[in-house]
Amino acid sequence: MHILIGLIILVIGAFIVIKSEAMLNAFGRIEFFERQLGGEGGSRLGYKLLGLLAIFIGMLIMTNMIGGFLEWVLWPILKYNKVEQ
Repeated sequence: MHILIGLIILVIGAFIVIKSEAMLNAFGRIEFFERQLGGEGGSRLGYKLLGLLAIFIGMLIMTNMIGGFLEWVLWPILKYNKVEQ
């Protein structure tokens, strides 16, 4: 089941990257991306970055590596949560 979910997320991410101009026309400019990534093309780049993030997460889910990745990313927070016996 995780292969199917990961593949769906991957395809959605690829669609966002390929059709970033259509996403911009449909949803408009995002002020955060415009301010942080540049004046004219910031929203397009932001949509592409969101699409790449979706592709990355889709690949992690599809290969069932999402748990290990989240554990690695959250390790600085989780290491203080362990109960010593």
